[in-house]
Amino acid sequence: MNATARRLIGYGLILAVALVAPLLAPEYRTQLSFLWVMIVFALTWDLLGGQMGYNSFGNILFFGIGMYACAVIQRDAGLDYYVALFLGMGAGGLVAVAVAGVLGSGILGLRGHYFAIGTLGLGIAAGEYAAGWDYIGAGSGLVPPLYPGIAGAREGFFYYVTFALAVVTFLVLRWLYSGRFGLAINAIRDDEDKAEAMGLRTTLYKIAAWCTSAFFLGLMGGAVGNIIGFIDPRDVAFAGATFGVWMVLMAILGGKGTLWGPVIGAAIFHVTQELFWTYLLGWQRVALGLLIVVIVVFFPLGILGWARERWPELFGHRVEAAPAEAGKRAVAAKEGA
Repeated sequence: MNATARRLIGYGLILAVALVAPLLAPEYRTQLSFLWVMIVFALTWDLLGGQMGYNSFGNILFFGIGMYACAVIQRDAGLDYYVALFLGMGAGGLVAVAVAGVLGSGILGLRGHYFAIGTLGLGIAAGEYAAGWDYIGAGSGLVPPLYPGIAGAREGFFYYVTFALAVVTFLVLRWLYSGRFGLAINAIRDDEDKAEAMGLRTTLYKIAAWCTSAFFLGLMGGAVGNIIGFIDPRDVAFAGATFGVWMVLMAILGGKGTLWGPVIGAAIFHVTQELFWTYLLGWQRVALGLLIVVIVVFFPLGILGWARERWPELFGHRVEAAPAEAGKRAVAAKEGA
């Protein structure tokens, strides 16, 4: 069996398990929905932080924009629930892209720590601004329309919406990384000055990467607003201290700069977090803080990076024998001849 066949079988198994999961464990459908949300968080952050080398703490801005844009359209458009929902999610993604394009032309000129601190301020400022804007509920928050289906149907519906968004995000990023775009942003990560000197339009690629990340976060924001059923400006929409930090940690835990690393990191982080909330209630934030320290100290390269160092041949890396060992093999081969 060749590698392509094994890969297709693996994808098929994952897809089959994901499709039947809400049927096998209906009481965990909301938690399973948030697993896909976390995967989109980690994948979209890694597009900048892992693949391009720009560590952003402001991606939560696009998530919140999408959430509010979707809820406002659902509230004011007077359309059927499903039409308004998908129209609102699309609008949320487009508004997030527009904001990313405008901000990116300025803030993506910063590098290193300056860029990270600058983006951190974006999420905080957006939360404070939303908390004072009456049109979107200000500090009292905003409530999206109620799901029109029967009791229990909402969880199943949004599970498949978030699952579809995660799959599309993964496939689009996989396609982008396999072509010129992936090579360009990797070149920016490795040596931006050299990439510019070779004629690469780095600013254009950086803005395109940020807009791509913003689009999927904006789409997901609309869905999450409806799953939670209440949009608080600081604790839900622009929750930099939770969602904003978690998306960074998940990518680092799995292995930033890889396609599957953020997926693995998101799955492990989400399951661990749910276990903390279930079995360590009252101490869950302490345990989560310790988990963050463990991730940073013991997995600086992530799980995939750790595995690649120990078993490089599993990742297609050729392992050269040490000189002494190579000499012994040469002597043995000569004696055998």
